[in-house]
Amino acid sequence: MTDLPRSDPLAAVSPLDGRYARYTEPLVPYASESALMRARVRVEVEYLLALAALDATPVAVDDPAAIRNCYRSFDAEDARLVKRLETEGAAGYAATNHDVKAVEYFLRTRTDESLHPWIHFGLTSEDVNNLAHRLLVKPAVEDVLLPALSDVRDELTAMAHEYGDTPMLARTHGQPATPTTFGKEMAVYAARLGRAMGRVRSAADGLSGKLAGASGTYAAHVAAYPDVDWPAFSRAFVTDLGLDHTPLTTQVNPCDDLATLFDTLRGVNNVLLDLDRDAWLYVSDRYLGQRAVDGETGSSTMPHKVNPIDFENSEGNLSKANADLTFLADYVTTSRLQRDLSDSTVKRNVGAALGHCLIGYRKTETGLTTVVPNETVMREELAATPEVIGEAVQTILRREGDTEAYERVKDLTRGERVTLDDFRDLFDDLDVEESVRAELRALTPAGYTGMASSLAEE
Repeated sequence: MTDLPRSDPLAAVSPLDGRYARYTEPLVPYASESALMRARVRVEVEYLLALAALDATPVAVDDPAAIRNCYRSFDAEDARLVKRLETEGAAGYAATNHDVKAVEYFLRTRTDESLHPWIHFGLTSEDVNNLAHRLLVKPAVEDVLLPALSDVRDELTAMAHEYGDTPMLARTHGQPATPTTFGKEMAVYAARLGRAMGRVRSAADGLSGKLAGASGTYAAHVAAYPDVDWPAFSRAFVTDLGLDHTPLTTQVNPCDDLATLFDTLRGVNNVLLDLDRDAWLYVSDRYLGQRAVDGETGSSTMPHKVNPIDFENSEGNLSKANADLTFLADYVTTSRLQRDLSDSTVKRNVGAALGHCLIGYRKTETGLTTVVPNETVMREELAATPEVIGEAVQTILRREGDTEAYERVKDLTRGERVTLDDFRDLFDDLDVEESVRAELRALTPAGYTGMASSLAEE
């Protein structure tokens, strides 16, 4: 296998860049090492321009657009140069063995020598990294994950509207219960998903950055220029990047904002995990049929099978994502004293968690587009379970003042196989108005769905 180049997906150590590379490709601009380099360059460039805008500093930038091109046109060759600067040395610089320092030297190769003292002036690596990570995570969520979730929600909404009148036996505790409609059940998931997406969007909007130096005290900045209002400078700089500002920190951003985002993504994933498992059971019960794909193999040994693999694949990926997100949320908010480096390698795995999320979302969407409600099976099972109208019967009788209504229906149905004729025999023996008797005789399992149809439409 050594003949495979490392860039070949078949040589990938992780399935995210191997088997599932076509699914995770939209995250490459936000989750790759190259993307992190570019984001660091952006922070350093914008910081340099912000310093130049201060009256107190002698920094002079004649062409801001040209300097901004250092990140706007950052390409594969630039990324390779940054990596060489870090690992082996390049452009006259020895190997830095430090990824942020390599970015500083990269910018020296792209700028006038007069600017070199001001690149990374007064900063610690965490000032750059915490901002860079958020500049990547925010659009990854807003431009990739949320649109993928919107596609799932749109599919659920379409199914809710199309099948809002399709009656279906409900199950509580796994047992036959008051009927519902398939559309209403899909509407429940659409509504849950919409609310969960709102929480994710809010958490992404609330991502917050710091820029306050080695121990969060602006010490180096104040030593150089004591008359500058550095907290105000920091606040303006961070908010201009599109982030909230965290004014009080140690060397590290405490990352409560990232933890909140990871928790909200877990909430979304839990909704879809619930959906995946229900869809799987509906397929198993033949409530949902699956469209066969020409040429596709369902089972390696049983030719007749069409397996619910998309829902299963989604369940596996979302479960893996949640394990990663739980670990990340717990880990990134901790740091020994003012700083330790253990979070650095951990944060490089954020992209992997987002990758498993994205695969899960796309697999759920595909699963939904390949299933069709089997209305015949649903109606047949409803017709074979007439005892589910018992709730309606005893409720109507209570309305009429019958204090033994529950017990009457219980004696008829508990542990017994009953038919609609058995109910009608009961109705004939009741001392009720004929209009009430007619109301009871009109009850059917398929017709006992309450407001499910209108709830699905709404």
